[in-house]
Amino acid sequence: MSHLAELEVLLFVAGEDGLTTREMAEILQLQPSALLQQLEKLVEKYQSDKDSGLDLVETSNRYKLVTKKDYADLLRTYSKTPINQSMSRALLETLSIVAYKQPITRIEIDDIRGVNSSGAISKLQAFDLIRENGKKEVIGRPNLYITTDYFLDYMGINDLSELPEVSEFDLVDQESELFVEKEQA
Repeated sequence: MSHLAELEVLLFVAGEDGLTTREMAEILQLQPSALLQQLEKLVEKYQSDKDSGLDLVETSNRYKLVTKKDYADLLRTYSKTPINQSMSRALLETLSIVAYKQPITRIEIDDIRGVNSSGAISKLQAFDLIRENGKKEVIGRPNLYITTDYFLDYMGINDLSELPEVSEFDLVDQESELFVEKEQA
């Protein structure tokens, strides 16, 4: 495996949060100078490859994979297509967690889901189903997310108290059943 491909995979999975050079160097077990060389190669790759829709940017000392500006209209069109209007399981999971646990941070959502939820949160914000509502008073001051009035309309309810009752036990029970089925298959 090439370090360039590994770096690309890490940045893809990190999503909108991106990664610092220190985080990448530690994960890839590279010296900072070697990592910077790999980052430069990745930037060159995206800039020289006219068939690539990706770019690498550095913001706030974090590197992120982004789409090239040339594709903004295409992505706007995609986000409005009927095929994109149905919600994936990841979106539904994330939306459910926010609805029942709000206000909640992305890290808390990630802990519940076991995966990075930044992409799902971005889409839910784009659909106006959740929004930021201040910062949690802890180190790093992460954003807190809550559902919107549009969420209530989307769900056909007037108040969050109308959401169906769901106990933590029911969720754990259903989850364990899913894993048992997969193991037997």
